[in-house]
Amino acid sequence: MVPIREPKTYSILLADDLTLVREGLAALCEAQPQFRVVGQCSEGAAALRMMELKRPDIAVLDLNLPDLFTLEIVRRAKEANLPTKIVVLSTRRDRKTVVEALRCGVSAFLLKSGPSVQLLEAFEQILDGGIYVSPQLELNKIFGPGQKSSPDDPLEMLSAREYQVFSLLVEGIRAKEIAARLELSPKTIDTYRASLMRKLDIHDVAGLVKFAIQRDLTSTSR
Repeated sequence: MVPIREPKTYSILLADDLTLVREGLAALCEAQPQFRVVGQCSEGAAALRMMELKRPDIAVLDLNLPDLFTLEIVRRAKEANLPTKIVVLSTRRDRKTVVEALRCGVSAFLLKSGPSVQLLEAFEQILDGGIYVSPQLELNKIFGPGQKSSPDDPLEMLSAREYQVFSLLVEGIRAKEIAARLELSPKTIDTYRASLMRKLDIHDVAGLVKFAIQRDLTSTSR
């Protein structure tokens, strides 16, 4: 039996580097009497600070926030035992991205191309203790039998950190900025970059970008 939540107003934090997107999300949330937006920001570090300070019930974060990588925010929030349930918004729909986000601890993974009603559905489900993934992603294909790993998919060979570095590299972000976003040293980023290139058998960033575009893994490929 699904537990019945007590009637209350739930606090929402919104983080997206596009002001129009944030304002649209805020209007959608504020139109519902049970939700109240308590903060908005455009960068990852600011989102984490606001989560620590305001401790909202839900944080809605774009997957590619500048300044501090979103999945690093999720990891640090979990380490700090923050009560906030995190919803990630993304244009990416590949299995590896969804799995890594859920493994990191997000409560919902939503496609930005989906209808607005799915955000409200996600809120309701995660507040009841569940996990929500956009229906367009077809969970049976992501988590069904035989889908845990595929020897034919080289992306499955990448570790979580290597995949984070890969994801940022193919968006055109330089190694120094990647180091800042992941709060790692540039030398460590170079090590991850060399390792992921070896595993993918691709030997320059241009090749990584071409590979990502072919797999529909970048924002520019949409």
